[in-house]
Amino acid sequence: MPVNRNALIRYKTIDKCLRNRYRQWTLEDLIEACSDALYDYEGIEKGVSKRTVQMDIQMMRSDKLGYHAPIIVSEKKYYSYEDPEYTITNIPLTDQDIDKLTEVVDILKEFKGFTHFQELSGMIQKLENKIHVSKTKDRPIIDIEKNENLKGLEFIDPIFQAVSKQKVLSITYQSFKARSSSTFRFHPALLKEWRNRWFVLGKKKTKEHFMMLALDRIEELGTLEETSISYDDYDLANHFRDVIGATVNVGDSTQEVRLMVYGIHAPYVLTKPLHHSQRLVEKTKEGVIIAIDVQLNFELEKEILSFGESMKVLSPPRLRSKIKERINHALDTYNTELSDQKLPHYAKKLANRGYLIVNSIYTRKSLGKMGAFLFKYKQDHPQPGDVYAIRSVLEKIPELKEYIINSNIKSILSSLGDGYFLSKAIFFDKPAMSNWYVTWHQDTTINVQHKVEIDGYTGWTKKEGYFGVRPPEEILNNTITIRIHLDDTDYENGALHVLPGSHKKLLSNEEIKLITENSVPSTCEVRAGGIQLMKPLLLHSSSKTVNRKNRRVIHLEFNNCELPKGLEWAEKYEF
Repeated sequence: MPVNRNALIRYKTIDKCLRNRYRQWTLEDLIEACSDALYDYEGIEKGVSKRTVQMDIQMMRSDKLGYHAPIIVSEKKYYSYEDPEYTITNIPLTDQDIDKLTEVVDILKEFKGFTHFQELSGMIQKLENKIHVSKTKDRPIIDIEKNENLKGLEFIDPIFQAVSKQKVLSITYQSFKARSSSTFRFHPALLKEWRNRWFVLGKKKTKEHFMMLALDRIEELGTLEETSISYDDYDLANHFRDVIGATVNVGDSTQEVRLMVYGIHAPYVLTKPLHHSQRLVEKTKEGVIIAIDVQLNFELEKEILSFGESMKVLSPPRLRSKIKERINHALDTYNTELSDQKLPHYAKKLANRGYLIVNSIYTRKSLGKMGAFLFKYKQDHPQPGDVYAIRSVLEKIPELKEYIINSNIKSILSSLGDGYFLSKAIFFDKPAMSNWYVTWHQDTTINVQHKVEIDGYTGWTKKEGYFGVRPPEEILNNTITIRIHLDDTDYENGALHVLPGSHKKLLSNEEIKLITENSVPSTCEVRAGGIQLMKPLLLHSSSKTVNRKNRRVIHLEFNNCELPKGLEWAEKYEF
């Protein structure tokens, strides 16, 4: 490697520029980039001469440093790497490099036994492993954990320099929760590594709380000439003392967390403590109980969950409930997987019986989200009467759509045919002890935007700005109803009664009476998170609620045919 630090900065800067294939680089561009880099890292203001950069390029092309950089010039002005994958950081170590690294390792070994250098344990062996492989071309002795696709590592050095020189950074950043990136001034205080992921601790303003930025979420970073906040009065070394991971909740106190570690996993936790505060509380026949004093944060939850069934939270109750909730959500993701073997049979069952019940379509987490959106809307839009209904619910609460039209619903509709779109969405809340019931009937109307007199479309009505009309039977035969149950539904809280096979044709009132008086109905019991598919012409009714359980249902109608010219669906959602 080059001995001259300034030359090394220039080589790395030229390399970084030429690896950027999204712009073209002239010699003047490279001179400017090198001048900026020397100013940022070394405070050199005089810039770089044209001849210096030209000599740097020749040096990089040569074998003197072992680079052999494939730098080409196109159109007699634009510099680039002929090999788009090339970078000087990937070149093999020279004999001179290996000798210097060996000297460094020998020096570090002298300090290995000292208390203040205990963190060097492991680092020396990793360096020796690298030297061994480079010298002998033999297999490595140590398998070092690495993530070659990890983003943001290129920002470590400029952030380190900014911290050491107390400079402010300009950062363009987009967190996982943000919809778009934003650019702001940042006063860095400390670089933090956790599980092979890097963060920077700092503040936007003096009086604001500390914030952690993940380097892999940084899009652009620049060093400003402003002097950063002084953190001398704050004990940065102990900032992460009371947490597992990188998330510190300012103002939160530590709590004693007691964990039961079962069977053969106990020795692993005892020999590699979760936290420096870990202590053994009790040994039992099943395993060991340990305690740690930490803040409750996301990384602590991930650490506990990583042990699976071998670790259980005993206290505090808040953490215990959170872990149970997350385990249940994880189990839900498996339980709500549709069977590839059953999926092809749904269309046949629906065609023969006119209805179909499929449980475990939505996770409890999704049900909770949908319930929260609906509850808030009900609070903001109260209605008189026992039964609460929201027509055109996806227009009024658009946030529901991403939870309602999930992958399971899409798969089921695809198994039933092509081209289905959502043409109606209504929410019904039948409260506890409601006397509301529905007599035997067929669903024979659709909603359209405007009233247009067309042959075959009869029985016009109007409700909440939309028109209801009875279409030709063909339209109804191409309609599928899906009822999403947010609560467990059975006979006692108003489950639908249906007559299987009664969906084959449009029935008169006399036919409905004759059939219902001489048939035994089926009760559609559906668990919360399950759905009932139904053909509109299926005879169905619902009874009075006789217990104190609610029955919340989202009623959806899907169709795959277009209306005649002049008529438009009241709602139409593609997905």
